[in-house]
Amino acid sequence: MNPAKRTEIFQRLRAANPEPQTELEYDTPFQLLVAVTLSAQATDKSVNLATRKFFAQHGTPEGIVALGEAGLAEFIRTIGLFRTKARNVVGASEILIRDHGSQVPDSREALEALPGVGRKTANVVLNIAFGHPTIAVDTHIFRVANRTGLAPGKDVVAVEQRLNKVVPKEFLLHAHHWLILLGRYICVARTPKCPQCGIADLCEYRSKTKAL
Repeated sequence: MNPAKRTEIFQRLRAANPEPQTELEYDTPFQLLVAVTLSAQATDKSVNLATRKFFAQHGTPEGIVALGEAGLAEFIRTIGLFRTKARNVVGASEILIRDHGSQVPDSREALEALPGVGRKTANVVLNIAFGHPTIAVDTHIFRVANRTGLAPGKDVVAVEQRLNKVVPKEFLLHAHHWLILLGRYICVARTPKCPQCGIADLCEYRSKTKAL
C-alpha cells in the first residue's frame, strides 16, 4: 500500500470520528490500568459491567489491596481468567503503593514490570492516560492491518512496528482507536461489513463482501 493511500485512509477515519475514545469506563489512570488488565480475552462490555460494581468504593490501589484477591475475584467472576487477573491486579496495586506513590507510572519499563501488564496493556495506558502516540495491537488491529494491506505482519509485534513506521505522524495518537473500532464493528473476523466501510475503496482485501 502506498503512502498516499494510507494517508487517505486515516483522513477518512479522522473525519468520521475526530476524537475517538476507549470504550472502557474509568476515572483515573489506575482505573484504566485495571480495566485494560481485565480486558485481556474479554470484551470491554463485560469489563465495564464488572468494574461498575467496585470502582466507586475500591478504585484505588489501596482499595484493591484492602479487597484482596478473594474479594476482587468475587467482583470479576464473570470475566475470563478472573482468579489470575485478581492476583495480578492486587499485586500491581501493591507495587504501585510501594514504589510509585500509588500513581501509575508514565514509563513503559515501569508498567511492564507490573504483574499482568504486557506490551499491549502498557501501550494502551501510555496512549490513553498519558497521550503517547503508541499503538497497542490486539486481534482487531492485527486483522485490519493485514486484511486491508495497511501494515501486514506475521505477529502483533511486527504489525506494531510496521504501523509505527508507516502511519503518518499526525494520525499516530488516535490510530490505535480508529483501527480497533474499525475491526470491532466493521472489519469483523468472519464476514467483514465491506458495504458499510468508509475505506472499502482503499482497502486491498481481495475477498470483499458485496452485500449484507
